[in-house]
Amino acid sequence: MLDKNQNHLRHRRLCFRRVSATALGLLLLLSESGALAQLSRLSDEVIQNFKTTYGREATKRLMDWQQVMQTNVASEEETKRKAANDFFNRIPWLTDDKHWGQADYWATPLEMIGTNGGDCEDYSISKYFTLLELEVPRERLLITYVRAPALKQTHMVLAYYPTPDADPLILDNYNQTIMRGSERTDLIPVYSFNGDGLWLAVQRSLGRRVSDSSTLAQWRGLLKRMKKEGLIENRSG
Repeated sequence: MLDKNQNHLRHRRLCFRRVSATALGLLLLLSESGALAQLSRLSDEVIQNFKTTYGREATKRLMDWQQVMQTNVASEEETKRKAANDFFNRIPWLTDDKHWGQADYWATPLEMIGTNGGDCEDYSISKYFTLLELEVPRERLLITYVRAPALKQTHMVLAYYPTPDADPLILDNYNQTIMRGSERTDLIPVYSFNGDGLWLAVQRSLGRRVSDSSTLAQWRGLLKRMKKEGLIENRSG
């Protein structure tokens, strides 16, 4: 029989366990509707537009981001995760109210780097797109909304699943050490999404369809701005 601690860890793994798209079907299609531009080799036009908008100091941060991607594309995935996590966790945390004058705003990676600030959604989104550029398969990455009772608020993290049924690794701006989901007893998963779909996390990995128009609208708005910035290229044909 499992002792109390083993049962608790098993429960945490089940809570964070990835909900299978095959079992659920895709509830909401969140596709980027285009290919990511090569973020590690941004065009001169993208860089110049960024510099005009955000200035010289911000452009240095942009070049640092490109360097992170250029030097880690051939690295092991453990190194890639740490590089993305460490880079964005250096950026100061700011509430959306203070930063954008809005209750909830999902910033693009360029907006986060340019303004040198962001909240939990921005950290998670920027790490997600950075790891996609570093050739980490999309199916291993889920942006995950959680409840964080200690923070007395909802929170967002990026979960990395080496296999679909694995205990994921959590990339977080609050606890900056990458830990397994079973070790993050301070977090209660609510729902997860990536560019393929949106799923609700429930106990024992039983998925339930989600209808969250606000998340879909935020995601679409984010992708629209990324296209305008040149970070997502429109598909031809």
